[in-house]
Amino acid sequence: MSFTLAIVGRPNVGKSTLFNRLVGKRLALVDDQPGVTRDLREGQGKLGDLRFIVVDSAGLEMADDDSLQGRMRRLTERAVDEADICLFVIDARVGLTAADEYFAEILRRRARHVILAANKAEGRAGEAGAMEAYSLGLGEPLRISAEHGEGMDDLYRALLPLAEEFEAANVQQQPETDVDIDEDADEVPDWEPTAEKPLQIAVIGRPNAGKSTLINKILGEDRLLTGPEAGITRDSISVATNFMGTPIRVFDTAGMRKKARVTDKVEKLSVADGLRAVRFAEVVVVLLDVDIPFEQQDLRIADFAETEGRAVVVAANKWDLEEDKPAKLKELREAFERLLPQLKGAPLVTVSAKTGKGLDRLHHAILKAHEVWNRRITTARLNQWLGAMTEAHPPPAPGGRRIRLRYMTQVKTRPPAFVVMATHTDKLPDSYARYLVNGLRQDFDMPGTPIRLTFRDQGTKNPYRHKADKINQSGALSKHKNRQKPKGS
Repeated sequence: MSFTLAIVGRPNVGKSTLFNRLVGKRLALVDDQPGVTRDLREGQGKLGDLRFIVVDSAGLEMADDDSLQGRMRRLTERAVDEADICLFVIDARVGLTAADEYFAEILRRRARHVILAANKAEGRAGEAGAMEAYSLGLGEPLRISAEHGEGMDDLYRALLPLAEEFEAANVQQQPETDVDIDEDADEVPDWEPTAEKPLQIAVIGRPNAGKSTLINKILGEDRLLTGPEAGITRDSISVATNFMGTPIRVFDTAGMRKKARVTDKVEKLSVADGLRAVRFAEVVVVLLDVDIPFEQQDLRIADFAETEGRAVVVAANKWDLEEDKPAKLKELREAFERLLPQLKGAPLVTVSAKTGKGLDRLHHAILKAHEVWNRRITTARLNQWLGAMTEAHPPPAPGGRRIRLRYMTQVKTRPPAFVVMATHTDKLPDSYARYLVNGLRQDFDMPGTPIRLTFRDQGTKNPYRHKADKINQSGALSKHKNRQKPKGS
């Protein structure tokens, strides 16, 4: 049973709390102040045996202009138009307001099915407000408490007949088709993106860099809230789409300012949500403003993505506004190599989120970074390479004690991680480790991706020492027995 349930209502009635309850995770930001949610957030809802897509929307505001509130309202109205069912939430403790009555009229005109829920109705405090909701003419209100999970069985009973209706309609619409299975087709590597396992991409950067605008251009629709105001995005919104033939799930994140400037509680929650999105992602696109690229905060953001072990692509936005493009591109590349040596060789592309120019370059860079991030090298090739590297540049011999690099293998991918068995690893300088990492990047075509290189001390142990120990132990035991024998025996 699959359908879409949109949670709508005026600000601060508990929509995001109910969304988190239905998806079973704290995905949406929740705070006491109204208007925290601004974009449409989707999740996989679960209620009993029902499975559905649930959409958390911004609070409906009585604004029709191009203000931030007006743009938020238009997004919510689009969610109403596209949803199979609208769950209209009111605050039972506050009671009905003029805004509730106004939006009830909108839902009567635009929504296919409406379920009315009086939230915060636990105890006797919300009884009067729940009774008032009858006057909206949207049927019997469900008394629920999203925070405490009360009334979820009533919501299930209200959804069940509608879900069965949608399922019956879908069965009738689906044509019977014969599917030919090509058994000789090449198997797709398990890391390549598929519809079931799309490529996870997070777009991060400073406020007003154009992250939401870029994602809207990739989606081909105005799915995310945008505007001239900095810091519009608060939640880390993920949207599934097909990017030039590649199934992806892209995360839009809140703009990240310097830590000292972040004082608002909601902004702190937003930044933390964005950092969590980076940890879920496979490829991170660090979006720069071409007018002020590589500021200190940009460098911190890029370094965080590398530290988390994500594949990184750097994109310079607003390229359409640049006049001397060749000179600017040269300046960007020089600054990139100088300021972010830990990402040496990572893709740097120029895009225009406004016009869509450069999206093909961005797509190619993302796929290349993802492929390198998943690259595996055989142990035989690694050890041949290690022998050539040590012959060309032997490790130092501090204090006359020679360091031997005996064996190398790759222990994981995503990002590539290698272990070298060696002697006296505590004496090996960091410069030699960098020499090997740079060699791996160059010789195995792994530009930009984080590479983890670990040295394990094998020491100079005798491989036959355990046998010698056994012989010594047996000899000592024989001597002990001879001492215990009485004289004359």
